[in-house]
Amino acid sequence: MHPNSKLLFEKYAMPLFRDGMRVLEVGPDATPSGYCQLVKNPAIRWEGVDMCPSPGLTWVAPDEYHFPLPDNAFDIVLSGQVLEHVRKAWIWMREVARVCKPGGLVITINPVNWEYHEWPVDCWRIYPEGIRALHEDAGLTTRLALFESLAPLSKPLSIMYLLRQAVKTLMGRKPCIPWWASGVVDTISIGVKEPPPAPDGDGVSFAKIA
Repeated sequence: MHPNSKLLFEKYAMPLFRDGMRVLEVGPDATPSGYCQLVKNPAIRWEGVDMCPSPGLTWVAPDEYHFPLPDNAFDIVLSGQVLEHVRKAWIWMREVARVCKPGGLVITINPVNWEYHEWPVDCWRIYPEGIRALHEDAGLTTRLALFESLAPLSKPLSIMYLLRQAVKTLMGRKPCIPWWASGVVDTISIGVKEPPPAPDGDGVSFAKIA
C-alpha cells in the first residue's frame, strides 16, 4: 500500500467501518492486510480472497471473476491496487457486487498515474467517470468517486530539469512532467448495493421512482 492509497482510505473509507461488520478484502497484501491494520477493530470479521494461496488467506478463488462465496454475504467489499490488474473490470465488478449485502458498500482504490507494473498484467487507469460506469453496470449506486493526491511528492525536481522543460515549452514542444513530480494520484470510489424494492400488497415489485 503506497502512502496516497493509505491517506485516501483514512480520509474517505475508514469512518464507514463499524463493529459487527463482515468485510471481504479482494487481493489483500498480507494477513492481516494493511487496510485491516489501519481499521484495527477486532469486532469486525475481516476476510480475504485471492487467486494465490497464502498463509492466513480466508478464500482462494479459481480466477478473478468467480469468488467461492455466497450471494449477499458482506457488509463491505474492499479492494486496493487490484482493479488495474483485472483484465475484464466490468465482469469483476459484477462479482464484487454479487457478494456484497443489499445496503452494503463496495470500496475500491486504484492508481491513476502510477507507472506500468505487471502483477501479472497491468490493464487500466480508471477515472471517476469510468468507475461510475462500472458501478452502474454492476447494479451499484455511486456514493463517492474522485481522484486525488494527498501524499507529498516522492522526490524533488531539480532546477536544471525545470529549465529544460521551460526550453521545450518555448520551442513549442510539450514539456514532460514525470508521475512522481505531479504527485501520486489515485481514484477512490464507494458504491452502494441498493436493497431490492419491497413488493406491494399484490406481491408485485415496483422500482423506486426518483
